Amino acid sequence: MSIQNLLSGVPSVVNIGLSGFAADLAAQGTPVVQVDWRPPAQGKKQFVDLLALLSAFDARIAKANDEALKRMLAANPVLLDVRPAGEVIKGLGERVLLHSGPPIAWERMCGPMQGAVAGAIVFEGWASDLDSAAALASSGGVQFHPNHHFDAVGPMTGITTRSMPVMVVENKTFRNRAYCMINEGLGKVMRFGANDGEVIARLHWLAESFGPAFGTALRRAGGLELAPLVSRGLAMGDEMHQRNVACSALTLRALAPHLAKAGTSSDQLSKILAFIAGNEQFFLNIGMVMGKSIMDPVRGIEDSSVVTAMCRNGTDFGVRVSGTGDQWFTAPVEMPQGLYFPGYSEKDANPDMGDSAIMETIGIGAFAMATAPSVVGFVGAGSVKDAYAFTAAMSEITLAKNPRWTMPSLDGQGVPTGIDVRRVVDTGIQPAINTGIAHRKPGVGQVGAGVARAPLACFEQALVALAGRLGAKA
Repeated sequence: MSIQNLLSGVPSVVNIGLSGFAADLAAQGTPVVQVDWRPPAQGKKQFVDLLALLSAFDARIAKANDEALKRMLAANPVLLDVRPAGEVIKGLGERVLLHSGPPIAWERMCGPMQGAVAGAIVFEGWASDLDSAAALASSGGVQFHPNHHFDAVGPMTGITTRSMPVMVVENKTFRNRAYCMINEGLGKVMRFGANDGEVIARLHWLAESFGPAFGTALRRAGGLELAPLVSRGLAMGDEMHQRNVACSALTLRALAPHLAKAGTSSDQLSKILAFIAGNEQFFLNIGMVMGKSIMDPVRGIEDSSVVTAMCRNGTDFGVRVSGTGDQWFTAPVEMPQGLYFPGYSEKDANPDMGDSAIMETIGIGAFAMATAPSVVGFVGAGSVKDAYAFTAAMSEITLAKNPRWTMPSLDGQGVPTGIDVRRVVDTGIQPAINTGIAHRKPGVGQVGAGVARAPLACFEQALVALAGRLGAKA
């Protein structure tokens, strides 16, 4: 094109980087194409150089990641039973308490975590009231450990103690088991830091009535296969972290006949069925323990850059990477962005917490937001178009698409699967996590829901550690 032709017509512009320039041109009627570009590793020379050094190990990493993906996609998780946690979780004895996220001491726990700990101590009978329970916890009278160290996960505060009923999922392919507490419902519940008599009474009912009946029903049914159930849920508009309407209903449909024969009274059966039917988040905890059972066999694959766990405790965010074993890489947790229940605002909110980010490591939750456009407004993400953008962005930091879990809204494309720590650092795209929002003070409960982001510092630390194991040192 000659200079005369260029100047005689309206120019077409390709804008790379800052979108503000494109917006100004578009406002003037100039055709413009925006290219979302950012410098590698956010322009941080240390990580640009490290990624370049790691490229010499691409073949080794690719082989290891192929094995990691093979294990993820071959998983066959089955919900088998419900049992008291102390019966099935080895080492969960008297005055041992599991929590969400990476390791943390009482003194650094956030308000809702401390509130949930105190409530769990009263539930177990280790103290008679909340003040005595807090004193016991602060004096060293209770041992604290992450759920992840005991083959378990827990939502939000994630508190697990020996008398609590946990769901048992076995990954039939690899014969490993994982555990998670039953979902209590929404609002004023222990996982959001609530701890009054109503909360503790509900826990006793779950332990003494609901759990045994649900376990009996599962055993009568021969277990519940979860991978095909999730596939159906995705097709029905669930993403499994914030919206579980379809999967909760499918679970109830599958087990209702067996619950009816579980030997409970008609009054208890009615209460059990009403509890599941009235709790649209019932499947959330099932999805979490499924995710744990899928990702545990992926741990410890030498040279693999696949993220095997993401979790948070309201203070720290923690990440594990397959090729670095069970080492935690932590950074301060970020605040979720979202919508609040009437009467609450971001001033009331606690920083993000929970083991539920295991959902995103297997490709559901925020990674599958395109399947659940109806949830976008609830989590404050914006429009339906934004839901598709979430999934597209998460595809940039993952290694594959899961052919078993497809998204009808994207022409049957599989959900983004296998977070690659290298891609996270290279692109600067922080993994998105659908989440609930707890009040920052103990005893209140849930005040909203939204989307949180995993801090990049965790992934940068993990990349340095992986490079060191490979022998790639700057």
